[in-house]
Amino acid sequence: MADFPYADRFTVNRRLPDQGRPREDILAELRMMATEEDAAWETGKCSGTMYCGDHEHYAYLNEAFGMFSHVNSLQRDLCPSATKFEGEILAMALDLFHADAVTDGNPVGLLTTGGTGSILHAMLAYREYGTKHRGITRPNVIKPESAHPAFAKSCHLLGIELRIAPVDPETTLVDLEWVANNIDDQTVALIGSASNYGWGTIDPIAELGQLALQHGCGLHVDGCLGGFILPFGEALGYDIKPFDFRVPGVTSISADTHKYGYALKGTSTLLFRDKAYRNAQYFFQSDWSGGKYHSPGIEGSRSGGMLAATWAAMVSLGREGYLKYAKAIFETADVMKAAVASHPELRMLGKPTYLFSFTSDDFDIYHINDFMRKRGWRFNGQQYPNAIHMAVTRPQTQPGVAAQFTTDLADAVVYANERRDTPAKSSGIYGGVEGGFTDEAEEFINAMMGSMLDTQMSLPPEHVG
Repeated sequence: MADFPYADRFTVNRRLPDQGRPREDILAELRMMATEEDAAWETGKCSGTMYCGDHEHYAYLNEAFGMFSHVNSLQRDLCPSATKFEGEILAMALDLFHADAVTDGNPVGLLTTGGTGSILHAMLAYREYGTKHRGITRPNVIKPESAHPAFAKSCHLLGIELRIAPVDPETTLVDLEWVANNIDDQTVALIGSASNYGWGTIDPIAELGQLALQHGCGLHVDGCLGGFILPFGEALGYDIKPFDFRVPGVTSISADTHKYGYALKGTSTLLFRDKAYRNAQYFFQSDWSGGKYHSPGIEGSRSGGMLAATWAAMVSLGREGYLKYAKAIFETADVMKAAVASHPELRMLGKPTYLFSFTSDDFDIYHINDFMRKRGWRFNGQQYPNAIHMAVTRPQTQPGVAAQFTTDLADAVVYANERRDTPAKSSGIYGGVEGGFTDEAEEFINAMMGSMLDTQMSLPPEHVG
């Protein structure tokens, strides 16, 4: 039998039930699953994933969401609150990223469903802007190898050529000379990360901005992960160079409210230096029999609940709240990074911030992962080079978690040293899944994706409702 979650405990629905079930029974089943699954991250031993971890905050957001969950934010005549929420979310984000420093444009924004959505809309905007204003017919984008795969996905979907710039193996930052040598008259945008997902390091945004200005192309800063924590790290005195609209040449920024913005999953901000970029990706159809159609983004209907909950998160925390949580996260990351640095067998990659990645030149780093998993830790695995990373979030700031990391890591180094001549069990896949990629990578990926979508169709009758 295929391994389908909870098939041994709950009925699997392969068709719509003939009769509905009592709400109390359904809620009890959901509560049981949620409680058990929350236990996996509440310990503070899970890298990233859960950025807030505060159940009181979640309850507050759920209440805000529930008031507007049934509302379609497209229907602004029925729910003008959606305009208030969305407009203020974007205004607060623009303020955070110093849109007031812009003198050569009219800064605006767009709310999307997540980091990939923001990146996809940004690439669409640059393609359309390049076509309409620069006469570009064969658009290309240059991204560091370390930039998120969502850029590759977006370019694939939009027919944009993607040029991948190498990164310095020591600093982990993009090779500026390579970027400069590969820009041409069809380049619509350069990409820089603040910070990148893999190593938590920040590309040289100011230098990329100068290249963009020299060649008349855009520069998108991917702050999907770090956007709502790095500004507060800078305010706390950490060595974080400007990466936002203060930097000449930066034309757009993506920053996820559902990560360090502490909103519910499903919202991200995409900000533009000038409305000409945003307006270029609007869609219009004026000759449809159903009426004139206009869409500011790729999505159509959206729940007003997500707008309300995101707005509620931001205004309830304010700068003081974000600063307080950032301080705890950066201080916790410092303790954990010091633990890594205390072992000569381990090597930190680049100069990381709130997120750090480390490897080993003495043994397979995945031995560390194997051991730490036994102690309840869930890291994210990487490759080229093999490494593991920890994205520090609020759950790690709980008392005792950083000290436990220090203790467990020391034991893991002993374990890895004893097995330096044997292969590790785990390897690097985005999201912490064990397995590893070989020449059969495509087949493996298809099987893994299928296991999430198709398993319920292959269950034997005794497990089906």
